[in-house]
Amino acid sequence: MSRIGNEIIHIPAGVTVDVSNNVITVKGPKGTLSQEYDPIITPAVEGNVVKFTRADDLGPTKAKHGLYRALTANMVNGVTEGYQKNLIINGVGYKVAKQGNKIVLNVGFSHPVEVVETEGISLECPSANEIVVKGISKEKVGQFAAMVRSIREPEPYHGYGIRYSDEVIERKVGKAAGSKG
Repeated sequence: MSRIGNEIIHIPAGVTVDVSNNVITVKGPKGTLSQEYDPIITPAVEGNVVKFTRADDLGPTKAKHGLYRALTANMVNGVTEGYQKNLIINGVGYKVAKQGNKIVLNVGFSHPVEVVETEGISLECPSANEIVVKGISKEKVGQFAAMVRSIREPEPYHGYGIRYSDEVIERKVGKAAGSKG
């Protein structure tokens, strides 16, 4: 039995879930998300609950059962609360500033790097060394935050670079000065 796939999804007030033509559409106060699904999995909306059933007990079918249930739960959460990823910039002279619909990063290159907001993503800079990526799609928020992080990944000796706020950078010990092997 798929433990995740068998869990029901409670639909909060103000959210509608529509299932038609192998597409699940979730509408809520923050926007609309949709996801195609394999016809081997059958979603059913009963009142304010969504349940998923599968056609057989084969391994790939069980995996898809949990997958589509989790994706739908993420969509329901996204249109009600939304998702966000926090990034921290660490380094001497490293900073970020918001200009219109883009952020400008000074992270040790000879030129500033500009990152423009995409559809469904909003960027905020609460301070000169913080970036907040917000959106309703968990996938898009995570992908955009990873792209911003990849501009200057944290290095292991001083920790300079862009990292997630909950990421721990394992530091390496530098070369010992004065030792002659």
